Amino acid sequence: MMRTRPLKVALLGCGVVGSEVARIMTTHADDLAARIGAPIELAGVAVRRPSKVREGIPAELVTTDATALVKRGDIDVVVEVIGGIEPARSLITTAFEHGASVVSANKALLAQDGAALHAAAEQHGRDLYYEAAVAGAIPLIRPLRESLAGDKVNRVLGIVNGTTNFILDKMDSTGAGYQEALDEATALGYAEADPTADVEGFDAAAKAAILAGIAFHSRVRLDDVYREGMTEVTSADFRSAKEMGCTIKLLAICERAEDGQSVTARVHPAMIPLTHPLASVRGAYNAVFVESDASGQLMFYGPGAGGAPTASAVLGDLVAVCRNRLNGATGPGESSYAALPVSGMGDVVTRYHISLDVADKPGVLAQVATVFAEHGVSIDTVRQQGKDGEASLVVVTHRASDASLSGTVEALRKLDTVRGVASIMRVEGE
Repeated sequence: MMRTRPLKVALLGCGVVGSEVARIMTTHADDLAARIGAPIELAGVAVRRPSKVREGIPAELVTTDATALVKRGDIDVVVEVIGGIEPARSLITTAFEHGASVVSANKALLAQDGAALHAAAEQHGRDLYYEAAVAGAIPLIRPLRESLAGDKVNRVLGIVNGTTNFILDKMDSTGAGYQEALDEATALGYAEADPTADVEGFDAAAKAAILAGIAFHSRVRLDDVYREGMTEVTSADFRSAKEMGCTIKLLAICERAEDGQSVTARVHPAMIPLTHPLASVRGAYNAVFVESDASGQLMFYGPGAGGAPTASAVLGDLVAVCRNRLNGATGPGESSYAALPVSGMGDVVTRYHISLDVADKPGVLAQVATVFAEHGVSIDTVRQQGKDGEASLVVVTHRASDASLSGTVEALRKLDTVRGVASIMRVEGE
């Protein structure tokens, strides 16, 4: 039997995502009520600019006092889509203190202070759900923390930023340079006026921290994630990738060490074989590849951003939290029992593609090979092209640690025959 008294929802933020959340709550009210077992009511909307016309939202629901809204005491669920650290953090903890559960899409806050927010939710017996914080509409958080809770996840490898994937896809498919592809992404609305958070990997790093924490039942913060942007990727890198049967993606990689005693989380551009499922992810789409003991290999794919897709994930969490509210229960909270330490980038082992500018004369290859051998880095393949006394030398290694590769490159720079290191890129997905 459906309860007639509605569950009250406070919405913090009414931008691209928030307005879609409000629209879906209104247009699909009957369906949502049937799924939850009670109607839901939009009880208030906190915004910064109250004078702006917001279609479908009664003016009397709009307020600039978000703190007063979450303190009302009759709010069942607070939906936070304002982003950033403050005031979002204070508003969420205040909501818990005044009896509300929280649905958030705030990846930056969760990556930085997820442990404290989970602790506050547990202290007050409330839910904290955040499916929309990673990969938009793609169901990913819930499968990791619920469906795969009985499995052992070893690796999470994914494209979690649509802007960077669009740019790299354009560079790959058209031969465009980085700036030309970025300009097109901006014109089409895929890139912000200031794209730094995307192209320098900050957005993906926050998502990597969240994914690693859930996948490995350990606390992983944003500061634990190695981050490298994609602004230095060139057309020449794509040509080299194609010669290897690869393409280039900005990847978020979270993995358990071979001995199982630590984890790593990193974001950087990488060559990936065209045979890997992630290589075919085009445009602004996201995809995440999960490897686990029992389930094997799983891939989650779909639109990773945008108002409607992200709102879909928010509404999914809202339905789950409201059901819990009706049943007097809470869903899964933080799972950090494993408490595995996070290793630094120096311990990461992978393959490398190194492009060197060298003198075109006898003995250069032998000198370069000697340096690799002295640092314990095994060479897989070498390609050399020369003209007019100058040459390019491309070396692809077998698996090596980042620390050993760094030492190798430092030694290479000291050789008189090496004019410069044109590029270094990791090779993943094999």
